[in-house]
Amino acid sequence: MSRRRHQPDADDVSAFRRALSEAGVRPLQHNRADPGRPRREDEAARARRAAAADAGSDNVTGRTSDGRVEAVRPSAYLDFAPPDLPYRTRSQLKRGQIAWEAGLDLHGYTVDEARLELETFLHDAEAERARCVLVVHGKAWGATSDYPVIKSHVNAWLREWPSVLAFCSATDADGGTGAVYVLLRRQR
Repeated sequence: MSRRRHQPDADDVSAFRRALSEAGVRPLQHNRADPGRPRREDEAARARRAAAADAGSDNVTGRTSDGRVEAVRPSAYLDFAPPDLPYRTRSQLKRGQIAWEAGLDLHGYTVDEARLELETFLHDAEAERARCVLVVHGKAWGATSDYPVIKSHVNAWLREWPSVLAFCSATDADGGTGAVYVLLRRQR
């Protein structure tokens, strides 16, 4: 049996709007959230805001976004997998028991260079039918930020990449929380 949502009639809608108006409820003037703290007014913050305002969706070159990402702590353990990934496969990846076939070190790259290198590396790994690769992103804080920039971006980019099945932080022998094992989908 299906339930249909009750559709209010025009009189109910106008009564509701009139009640809101009488109560002093006003429509929002903008859709920006108030973070509860004043905006930073240094030169770097102004430059980032200007770059974000100028950036459009027409300049996307690859499959990964270059927008705002969620900051992660330097020691944060990265872990991503779909819910239907077999437990055995996931635990083997976490323990470093799936041998990685290629590696990429992103130390010293800017965000744009790291993005391009990662996209090229993943394309090459797909072409070579690699099953697992290692990406070393490091844990260093950016010069103008208070979080590890490359690590945070790699975390976001890998989640968007279509052939990435799962990834997690590496074991201490392969870089610990400064690197990730990336499990790629098998291409048929």
